[in-house]
Amino acid sequence: MTDLLREILAGIWETTREMSPFLLFGFLVSGILYVFVKPSLVERHLGGRGVAQVFKASLLGVPLPLCSCGAIPVAASLRRHGAGKGATTSFLISTPQTGVDSIMVTLSLLGPVFALFRPLFAFVSGIAGGALVNLLDPREGSGAEDERPTCLGCESGEGHGEGIGGALRYGFRTLPRDIGRALIVGVVIAGAIGALIPDDFFASILGGGIVAMLVMMAIGIPVYVCATASVPIAAVLMAKGISPGGALVFLMTGPATNAATILTVIRVMGRRTAAIYLGAVAVCAIGGGLLLDAIFEAGAGGAAAGHHWMLPGWVKSASAAALVLVIAGSFLRTRGGDACRAAPEGERPPGSADESPPGRNAPGLEAYKEMV
Repeated sequence: MTDLLREILAGIWETTREMSPFLLFGFLVSGILYVFVKPSLVERHLGGRGVAQVFKASLLGVPLPLCSCGAIPVAASLRRHGAGKGATTSFLISTPQTGVDSIMVTLSLLGPVFALFRPLFAFVSGIAGGALVNLLDPREGSGAEDERPTCLGCESGEGHGEGIGGALRYGFRTLPRDIGRALIVGVVIAGAIGALIPDDFFASILGGGIVAMLVMMAIGIPVYVCATASVPIAAVLMAKGISPGGALVFLMTGPATNAATILTVIRVMGRRTAAIYLGAVAVCAIGGGLLLDAIFEAGAGGAAAGHHWMLPGWVKSASAAALVLVIAGSFLRTRGGDACRAAPEGERPPGSADESPPGRNAPGLEAYKEMV
């Protein structure tokens, strides 16, 4: 028992060392994006109901540090300010699958091929879902659209200010607090799987190809896991025999779909849009998984998959210690005000520079509860 616990802890620490330098950099870039990419800019470019708005919604959603539940109140604000169903769906699909921080962690644990494929297929699936909604469900009316709350200061109840100071406060205080619990759970699960499950276990049980992908999809769709926390789980699943394509399916469906998101899409935009949402994510995930497996089978991605970036050991250890301190410090700060409240018409939407946005984790659930 002691040896098993030691092995689990060693796996947790090694995973933390590998991803910490890249995750800290991702926190910094996320903070900069948060301060300098204003909601007014986003809303201005997503207003209307054309193909261009769908394209821009998916493109803008890829780098933003929001999970599926965190994206709910933001999408509600966009919808209230004139974004069409297609653009809103595109934003809801592409945004939670990836972000600057999760891309950096993907690069550190899964290599550059995954780091390229993940945002690429998040972008493609967003366009596909938004375009299909415009084509198959063009009606813009919905009984719930006039009373969609947004979540202001959901996690911290505090402002962040402007400039570099605001970026640092968001990147190293609010964002770690929002994703911290999910990230810890993901790393612990990865460590436990690494210690408890034999190598190539899943390869012998599931085999490869589309069967394994369908199993990963069945696991990923109902389960809530944020984009960053899903990476260490996917990495250890690959070490235990899941194909790269199966891991990509989990990375796409896990963050993009969960019960809260689907029920909210039904409530806000209707059952047909929700069905298109799920179908677009599922088909694009399977297509991306098959293509990624073909690339690895051809030998183009094999060397990069298990590559850990050759940073000095002391840099990894120092970064891991810094990450632990950042997350611990974010939890220790006193939270003020209500966790989530409805924003009346005329208030600024989430993500503006003087209010705390919904994070990549649980805060969006509060908005969902108010919606339904």
